[in-house]
Amino acid sequence: MTIILDGSHLTIEELALIAGEDPAVVELAPEGVKRVHDARAVVMEALERGDSVYGLTTGLGSRAGEKLGADALAEFSYQTIRGRAHAIGEPLSIPIVRAAMAVRLNTLLKGAAGADMAVVECLQQCLNRGLIPVIGEVGSIGAGDLCWGATLGLALIGEGQMFDQKGAVADSLAVMQAAGITPLSLGPRDGLALANHSSFSAAMMALGVNRASRMMESIQSAAALSMEAFMANLTPLDPIAAEMRPQPGRSVAAQQLLDLLQGSPILNTANARRLQDPLSMRNVTEVHGAGIATLDFARDAAENEINGASDNPVVDLAQRRIISCGAYHTPLLSIAAQTLSNAFVHVATTQLSRIVKLLTERFSGLPQYLAAPGSNSNGFAPVLKIAEALVAELSHAAMPVPVWPSVNADGVEDIQTNAPVAIKALDRVVANAESLCAIELIVASQAYELRGNAESAPRVKSMFKRVREVSATLEQDRPLTKDIESVAKQVQAGCYLLDSH
Repeated sequence: MTIILDGSHLTIEELALIAGEDPAVVELAPEGVKRVHDARAVVMEALERGDSVYGLTTGLGSRAGEKLGADALAEFSYQTIRGRAHAIGEPLSIPIVRAAMAVRLNTLLKGAAGADMAVVECLQQCLNRGLIPVIGEVGSIGAGDLCWGATLGLALIGEGQMFDQKGAVADSLAVMQAAGITPLSLGPRDGLALANHSSFSAAMMALGVNRASRMMESIQSAAALSMEAFMANLTPLDPIAAEMRPQPGRSVAAQQLLDLLQGSPILNTANARRLQDPLSMRNVTEVHGAGIATLDFARDAAENEINGASDNPVVDLAQRRIISCGAYHTPLLSIAAQTLSNAFVHVATTQLSRIVKLLTERFSGLPQYLAAPGSNSNGFAPVLKIAEALVAELSHAAMPVPVWPSVNADGVEDIQTNAPVAIKALDRVVANAESLCAIELIVASQAYELRGNAESAPRVKSMFKRVREVSATLEQDRPLTKDIESVAKQVQAGCYLLDSH
């Protein structure tokens, strides 16, 4: 697959394809290439006039008032990279770095950075040939991903390390030469263009939102299976309920569930076993609707960021000028990631309660803990400890991320966002949610089987069959670790997305 980058229209799904195991190839839109050349011309004009431009003819941070000599301009790009390539810790995953490279490539095409075309070409070559810089996981406070970006730049100039096409780590100079790529030579402004941006935070957020969006669809599918297995009352899904109290996402959640349950006997409310179900069944649309609405907010934040210039300063092509700004700062990403994590706490606790109701005879009308009839098994009772542990892990990861006045640049850079911390936490939240969703699918499948309805929604039956491909009916006590992990892998692979059954 080939994805064309133009600086403005990259989606989170496309970015996930670029970052994936069988990565898409990236090509550059001609209009984006033209903007890069035009912006570079503006930079060179400013140099010829001797304009005072941050990071081009001046120092950085608290040294912004210091003028650079003409003979130091190109060397200052190297100094910018070498003096900030400090990322530490275990390497960021290859998909994250691939995504960050693609985001930076895309945003360079907006023409705001004023970087030389050689920077763009080197990024594209390395990305398409699978040469991925090694970058430590700790390197940003969300006020621009300065140390991450500089570590990326260090690899491109042949002084860092890279994963080669087979995933082995070596000095980047050797890796690039083996692939026939010449290490990047930096000109004025190029070092800052590589270092000072928020492409890593943007990429991580976009991948996180994509994963969370797929997760939310899977939870909707699991809820539909639980509702049919429970013989739930579907009056709360009636469109009139949403009309009476319109809330973002609620009607979407209700319609998705109705679509999943088409052909189910519970669409006839006369078949419901109770007038009013427990809240974990009755309020699915409120809880899941809030999750869907929060995903919409987070998606907008992510897609605006992966298509936005996070540079400082920025080139204004229309007026052929360069202006200082704060585009690298990422409070919205931090807020969106934390809000989405918090939404999953509500979704997960509701999911846990649904699982409990399926396992409780006085609510479900099925054998206690869904133990097979005639067995002396305790059924799924012990699995509740795993489910609760997952909710605890998820809830802990969703705790608020602190912010405080920053101590950087002698008081000039005095705020931060810690967006990367919030985004990493979101990834842990969703990972736990995937395992919890697997438990609901397994428990609901046992309940569905014990219920033994002659009729069933075709899509629900398809879900049940998919679970049974990797998790057999629980007839006698057995370890369920592999069952849970196998269904979780199905969830990760998209087997329970709304269009998959």
